[in-house]
Amino acid sequence: MTDKERIDWLRSELTRHNYNYYVKNAPEITDQEFDRMMHELLSLEAAHPEWDDDTSPSRRVGSDLSHEFEQVAHRYPMLSLDNTYNRDEVGAFYQRVSAGLDGEPFDLCCELKFDGLSISLTYEDGRLVRAVTRGDGVRGDDVTENIRTIRSVPLRLAPGGAWPASFEMRGEVLMPWDSFERLNREREAREEPLFANPRNAASGTLKSKNSAVVARRGLDAYFYYVLGDALPSDSHYENVRAAASWGFRVSEAMRRVRTLDEVYAFIDYWDTERRRLPVATDGIVLKVDSLSQQRRLGLTAKSPRWAIAYKFQAERERTRLVEVTYQVGRTGAVTPVANMDPVQLAGTVVRRASLHNEDIMRQLDLHEGDWVYVEKAGEIIPQVVGVDAAARAAGAQPVRFITHCPECGTALVRYEGEAATYCPNDATCPPQLKGRIEHFISRDAMDISQLGPETVDDYYGRGLIRDAADLYDIRTEDINGADGTRQRSAERIVEGIARSRSVPFERVVYALGIRFVGKVVAKQLARHFGDIDALMAARLDDLLQVEGVGTVIAQSVMAYFAREENRRFVERLRRAGLKMAVEQAEAASDRLAGKTIVISGTFSQHTREEYKTLIERHGGKNAGSISGKTSFVLAGENMGPAKLEKAAKAGVPLVSEAEFLAMIE
Repeated sequence: MTDKERIDWLRSELTRHNYNYYVKNAPEITDQEFDRMMHELLSLEAAHPEWDDDTSPSRRVGSDLSHEFEQVAHRYPMLSLDNTYNRDEVGAFYQRVSAGLDGEPFDLCCELKFDGLSISLTYEDGRLVRAVTRGDGVRGDDVTENIRTIRSVPLRLAPGGAWPASFEMRGEVLMPWDSFERLNREREAREEPLFANPRNAASGTLKSKNSAVVARRGLDAYFYYVLGDALPSDSHYENVRAAASWGFRVSEAMRRVRTLDEVYAFIDYWDTERRRLPVATDGIVLKVDSLSQQRRLGLTAKSPRWAIAYKFQAERERTRLVEVTYQVGRTGAVTPVANMDPVQLAGTVVRRASLHNEDIMRQLDLHEGDWVYVEKAGEIIPQVVGVDAAARAAGAQPVRFITHCPECGTALVRYEGEAATYCPNDATCPPQLKGRIEHFISRDAMDISQLGPETVDDYYGRGLIRDAADLYDIRTEDINGADGTRQRSAERIVEGIARSRSVPFERVVYALGIRFVGKVVAKQLARHFGDIDALMAARLDDLLQVEGVGTVIAQSVMAYFAREENRRFVERLRRAGLKMAVEQAEAASDRLAGKTIVISGTFSQHTREEYKTLIERHGGKNAGSISGKTSFVLAGENMGPAKLEKAAKAGVPLVSEAEFLAMIE
């Protein structure tokens, strides 16, 4: 077997095994065997770039490259559905359909309404060519590269299938409960805001500029509508069942019914059974089954007349407030927590719920011993949504937000424009000290994965560390146990700490934990100033020149470096060998010297990030938006209409990919 034949065989087999595992839930091989085949394919593809194929199953591992999204017009508008929470309105919908069809018999398709992000996939000759979000219904974001990482999305349909030559498949991108809970545990450990529900998490993930992040987060997809000019049947139900045979994940819950009683039975059944599903649902969708009848019924300006969504009521329970306690995070933010009598809610026992901040506590008008109403946001995160004031005991006192830190006793502060209240004592407040160390070792910062919150707590309690710089003084004998039984574990930890010295400067800036400085701002600061000394010396006007930095962030950066203990901390990290400057790529030429270039569209020869690097290596400067200073736009396919119009008005020339490569070569 030649290398080309082996690549083709591996791609075919891995695609089949992906389908068996992620769609049919019937794997034929072990994970280890799958990984071995994938590793072989990656090695062969690296050796033979001339046989690159963007539908290869190897593309599902994600890329570390960033991509900006272009807007694409929908061939068929993606309309929203009319919603109802009322069974009588479902009956009224049924009667409107009957009247619109002049009493002609009709079937309805009953489907689960998945709580995710709507997506439209276009297939040409059995290959996925584009994935677009709903957007405004007329245009959406092209997220094709991110969609390719979702294993239940077929990149290429099985040869010989009865699928149309060109068609559109619509569905919902979801984050399963297991993936959602894992993600929120990770975010909680890093003291990042939790996603309120799987839909928000799926949406935020799919809009990530890093497809490797999308691949890691375990998204899934269910499909429920086929559009095109040559579909197998006039029946929506039959078309979706046919799509299941082409390789698409389709819900087995879909039912075709005739009577209103059958619709109500479907609603009643899934109002309870949906809690057993691995993904979030928030209702059901009813669609007229016949496509010809759909066309006769037509559309309103916003929604089809042949479909409606029935939304399930959120489960709410009443319980007694026992007390409000307070948690201190790594940034010093103080979060009030309602502790309540246990109550059964959406299948679990709830005892605690975040009250978020002082303003929300005031809005609720909480009093001691109040009876409160609790719901689960997205049926996962408990929240107090109201108070039964009529049941309040006479003389009950209002719950007042605390004035001093519950951990160190320091007077709390609230910064202008901030909803949160803070403990300003970041020098000795234990939760803040430990929280900053946990942030420092997190994946997006120094990525010392061998350590975790429990280990940090243990080392802090034993006096081994008081700040993150102490990590670089840890020796194997300090942590291998009194009898040396944890020698190998200790060696791995020390090795992981040592490897973090190679982390690039932009992530070191993020790891410092400067308030309001996230990953993106840290990268911008690192690239703008180049090294830590220039950043520490930056004045307000200097900082305000950085893209994405406003007055609040600039003042926070200045305040951080104005403190002597923070400057000493940075110097200790420098002595420990961490990177304190951006590593410059070797200059290739000065052919773009003095030119400011905007990149827009999609490209075939290089990724957008690779083109940004090429521009810098040839002396040019990248810009994110078109202005009078823009020299030209490097314009790929599907360039956004807004940028096209702006370039035309500003008289900025467009340079094609081929022209650009000729320019620098």
